[in-house]
Amino acid sequence: MAKELAEKAKEAFLDDDFDVAVDLYSRAIDLDPNCAEFFADRAQANIKVGRFTEAVADANTAIELDPTLTKAYLRKGTACMKLEEYRTAKTALEKGASIAPNEPKFKKLIKECNLQIEEEDKDLVKSVSPTLPSSSVPAPASSVSKPKYRHEFYQKPEEVVVTIFAKGVPKQNVNVEFGEQILSVVIDVPGEDGYHFQPRLFGKIIPEKCRYEVLSTKVEIRLAKADVITWTSLEYSKAPAVALKPNVASAAIQRPAYPSSKAIKDWDKLEAEVKKEEKEEKLDGDAALNKFFREIYQGADEDMRRAMSKSFVESNGTVLSTNWKEVGTKKVESTPPDGMELRKWEY
Repeated sequence: MAKELAEKAKEAFLDDDFDVAVDLYSRAIDLDPNCAEFFADRAQANIKVGRFTEAVADANTAIELDPTLTKAYLRKGTACMKLEEYRTAKTALEKGASIAPNEPKFKKLIKECNLQIEEEDKDLVKSVSPTLPSSSVPAPASSVSKPKYRHEFYQKPEEVVVTIFAKGVPKQNVNVEFGEQILSVVIDVPGEDGYHFQPRLFGKIIPEKCRYEVLSTKVEIRLAKADVITWTSLEYSKAPAVALKPNVASAAIQRPAYPSSKAIKDWDKLEAEVKKEEKEEKLDGDAALNKFFREIYQGADEDMRRAMSKSFVESNGTVLSTNWKEVGTKKVESTPPDGMELRKWEY
């Protein structure tokens, strides 16, 4: 079934029905989420409809599933170039070229990336020291002061998620306030320099629906958008917003969209850092238990996952087994903890 949907998606793509192709590939991915080809091909369709950030996310998934899939590197490089992330694009293209050295598209795009990077470097020199003579050397980047905590963001159709990487900060020392188009974050730890982040946001938000959480490695802020549009940056910009197109078929698996930003130059590094920090995050109680079970499930093979799902459902949540041979041929009976009695709800 998944392959049939993918074939129909290819036909739609050839007929220039790119939105239809995206929907069909999404349905194929629902049925087979481990097929790198589906993600790489949906990335190409997303590029055609201008969803470049989604295309990058799809290409990254395809590469993760199959590191030898050359067209995934090509799609990632193309999408990153559309986002003007030329260094990230070049890295992806060079990796693809190392796998397929005879593919001329890689050479052509790498050459274009080099030209764009040279132009960026020239513009940077002009902006740093426009009055310096040609023989002068601009100040090194390290001389520019950096904020105390690094922050990144990604967005979904209805919200923007801002992450401030402040590790080990007590909750009582964090104050976050929301305005109609203002975010105010103050982190004030006694004995340390204070941190103030108060940007005027790209678009309007709904303050009463916004929320934040202070975790062991970061402060995670969720901004509820007032309008379902794509923010091209976190802070206010004159760049036009883009109305998001709902994708019903893939809504359940929609990945966060990583907007273009000159401050973000390495998508892979950012994704790896976030995953590492989430993995190292210390949780308590039910949250820690749920995380433990998720990690078991993610690392399990198909039989183990089937065993876990069947035993948990049939036992009303009292048994969790990873042995399919043991639970696959019989119904798993409920086994309440010692001292407790199993009762059925009367309606």
